[in-house]
Amino acid sequence: MRSEDVAQYLRDNPQFFEEHIETLAQITLPHPHGGRTVSLGERQLLALRDKNKELEKKLHELIEFAKVNDALQYKVHEFVVALFAARDLATLQEMIPHLLRDIFAVPHTVLRLWQANPPNAEVLAFAEAQAQPVCLHHAAHDTAGWFGANAAQLHSFAYLPLHAGSETIGLLVLASEDKQRFYPEMGTVFLQRIAEAVSSALHPHLAH
Repeated sequence: MRSEDVAQYLRDNPQFFEEHIETLAQITLPHPHGGRTVSLGERQLLALRDKNKELEKKLHELIEFAKVNDALQYKVHEFVVALFAARDLATLQEMIPHLLRDIFAVPHTVLRLWQANPPNAEVLAFAEAQAQPVCLHHAAHDTAGWFGANAAQLHSFAYLPLHAGSETIGLLVLASEDKQRFYPEMGTVFLQRIAEAVSSALHPHLAH
């Protein structure tokens, strides 16, 4: 008889162990962590304990994730409030890289506004094609040169298109030497909020 047949029989006849209670008490199984055998009841208890440990681990991970999100929410709020202190375009352009470094610890930032620095066709098409920020392990098109002498040391990039309504007005690029700081699979919700805040702050100061 195959083991599958035995298992199916027990599923189909749940009264079996009620009728053969002494058999249930005699069954022993290997300890899940080795070393000895245990009763069926003890084995089930150990399995429940292991499952509880896994659930506790997942709960801890969720709590830590929530803490990270809360911290990022606060930083975005701090960033947005700081933007209100700027009274002109020049101040904003100077402030934004400093705020990104001081609040988010982003070591390298470039803000390009098309009004002052029109992009080439490839960069413009790239920026206009992005519905939301995009993270890469390489510089898009010729944007590596925007970082000057630091370009060769940079291994991760976040591209934040800036918009005024349906129009693309520029590109905010964040970069790091750390390859895992920005990566293609990462979530971009907070980057999108930063892009929207910067776009809103810049828009009133740009020619229409």
